[in-house]
Amino acid sequence: MFSYIDPTVRERLVSQGKMFRIDREGQRLPDDAPTGSGQTISILGPIPLPLDVGERQVSVQWYACVRNTELTRIHQLADKLRAQKAQESFAGLASSMAVNSVLVVGKAAEWKEPLVRVHSSCLTGDVFGSGRCECGPQLQAALERIDDDNEGGLVVYMSGHEGRGIGLWAKAATYLLQDAGEDTYQANRSLGLPDDSRDFGDAASLLKHFVGGKPFRLLTNNPKKVHDLNAFGLADITPVKHVCGVGENNRRYMQAKRNWGHEIDSEDLATGDLPTDDLVTDDPATGDLPTDDPATNNP
Repeated sequence: MFSYIDPTVRERLVSQGKMFRIDREGQRLPDDAPTGSGQTISILGPIPLPLDVGERQVSVQWYACVRNTELTRIHQLADKLRAQKAQESFAGLASSMAVNSVLVVGKAAEWKEPLVRVHSSCLTGDVFGSGRCECGPQLQAALERIDDDNEGGLVVYMSGHEGRGIGLWAKAATYLLQDAGEDTYQANRSLGLPDDSRDFGDAASLLKHFVGGKPFRLLTNNPKKVHDLNAFGLADITPVKHVCGVGENNRRYMQAKRNWGHEIDSEDLATGDLPTDDLVTDDPATGDLPTDDPATNNP
């Protein structure tokens, strides 16, 4: 992505209140606050964004969010290239930095217990419409449920979370391993990677800023996500089950998630004419579920 913003445009956006920084506790910083250690998040917005979701249009306010350390590195490189008049080299500013998004639905000032989805990026599911996972349907259903909710709420879209944090290239390799018989966790381990390497620290900071100290309902089937957000100081969270998009192409994937602790019932995995009795939800050799702690092994 082209991540540079001309300094004069940046100053204008700051003066308009449409570019600002928050600290790790979600508190908005003064415009002239020093960068310090860089443990801050820069935010652009709000930006009106009409979204076509299924058969409806959902109106959201979009905020683009990035760690200030990454912006600083890009700005320094841009200043150097501009001084050298190396305009053709500005393409070098395209980087892999994670630009997360917050999509706000409704009037945040009136929230008492908003509905929230922290959604990990999934190019294959969210963009391509892949049926190997349930990510695309989950994102669409979350926006619909938040739009239908009396209070509204928000989606925090984590762009650096592809493949539970391993990245798109490694994710493609795990798909090939899954096609050879491994499940989604075994494939990660075959590559020497963790079950889940996602960091929810930025999501927690954004929730502290946009939700404040209010309680919120979190659309998730994953106890680890609640556990991780709790660890960053968000204690008043009510999990709300969010199973959707189950099909023949992802039943085995969903079953693996259930076996590793996700709040998914066997009935949730029944599709078409295949009954829940056909699901293998434990170790066929012992009859037991995996013994790993689900607090540390959920995708």
